[in-house]
Amino acid sequence: MTNPFNGPFNGNTADYERKKRKLVAQMSHARAGKIGLEKDTSNLFRERDNKTQTAGHRLNVKDFNKVLAVNPQENWLETEGMATYETLVDTCIKHDVMPAVVPQLKSITLGGAVAGIGIESSSFRYGLPHETVQEMEVLLSSGDVINCTPDNEHSDLFYGLPNSYGTLGYILKLKALTVPVKPFVKITNKPYHKAESFFQAMQEGCLYGEADFVDGVVFDKNELFLTTAQFVDAAPALSDYTWMKIYYQSIKERFEDYLTTKDYIWRWDTDWFWCSKNLFVQNPPMRMLLGRRFLNSATYHKVMRWNTRVGLTKTLGRLAGNHSETVIQDVDIPIQHAPEFLHFLHQEIGIKPIWICPIGHYDQHSHYDLYPLKKDVLYVNFGFWAAVSSRQKREHGFLNKKIERITEKLDGVKSLYADSYYDRESFWSIYNKSRYDELKNKYDPDNKLKDLYDKCVLRK
Repeated sequence: MTNPFNGPFNGNTADYERKKRKLVAQMSHARAGKIGLEKDTSNLFRERDNKTQTAGHRLNVKDFNKVLAVNPQENWLETEGMATYETLVDTCIKHDVMPAVVPQLKSITLGGAVAGIGIESSSFRYGLPHETVQEMEVLLSSGDVINCTPDNEHSDLFYGLPNSYGTLGYILKLKALTVPVKPFVKITNKPYHKAESFFQAMQEGCLYGEADFVDGVVFDKNELFLTTAQFVDAAPALSDYTWMKIYYQSIKERFEDYLTTKDYIWRWDTDWFWCSKNLFVQNPPMRMLLGRRFLNSATYHKVMRWNTRVGLTKTLGRLAGNHSETVIQDVDIPIQHAPEFLHFLHQEIGIKPIWICPIGHYDQHSHYDLYPLKKDVLYVNFGFWAAVSSRQKREHGFLNKKIERITEKLDGVKSLYADSYYDRESFWSIYNKSRYDELKNKYDPDNKLKDLYDKCVLRK
């Protein structure tokens, strides 16, 4: 059957131009103080002390959330920066394509995944989301809007924006790669009992396999599962993990599984990987009560932010005599050092499960200055997110600092969406201070936007 949506889609570009003019006018009034964004979504996990935050002008970018064009024949989409991946997927999949890399949570935006860092199980082939971007329109603190491409006069900003977290400019519009999809995805889960054999199989699958997606889960020291998945035209039966059944539990139960392509893309969102267990919603009566509508990462994120604000969990822990440290981190490690890093996590941190996702490079000739992954290296992302309790009181950030030290030792790079504890010298030795200063002096010479270290480490 022919897909009636298989031709190009074009949205309202005139509306985008209207919103852009309005935002530029807002920027023209923001001459004093630091500038920030007023938006509906955020997937940052940095605890902030409101007393230390710098007051400033808030730019309202909430309306920059529309998909502007999809061209399935030429494999690209054009979108406003605040369009969520949920919106992107809903639009693209009608045209039998998807963004080349779709991070796990529906509320992540493409602009956010570029200014920050995103990842998913197609990253072994297409890299991180910013590697699939072809051009961007960026609002500078001067009020100018410039177009950045890999080979125009602003190519330095094109390669400097990833991992800059809005400290060099704000992405208003992007053009990015799409890839064709089929209706269903076939999933294969294979167990391993040793880290070395698990990572070897992962590397071989990325380099020589035929999978469209590769990731894995470490449930325990000797319980590792490698998941490969492929697009297929038909499925003998379909699983549903959007309500009563839980996806990550199926990995140990099913050698083979089938999902619709859309359900595969969002397989982690229903239970925020496995973090929904902390809110007791993996209990069947609770799931029945909440229903599909509230079983998603957006709900859990709101609850988490409320808990951070009121300090309920920390208060209960102290009353029980426990001292808790939040460890929410994603760390990218060269695959040859992955067994050593995993051993460290087991011995020193103790969080389980751990998500494992390989990272390749879509364009071997590109270099992104502020997120320095080596082009000839296959990396492995370790995602681990939990509160770790101890009867002993430790210095603030004790475990997170350990993670930062071993990440640097093993030539890895840590994402900055969550808490960081680096001193300035260590931070800038990793995240390329000389290049950042060049870009800052050129594109934000009056320092109206925040400094990257101040924003990501000092949490200002």
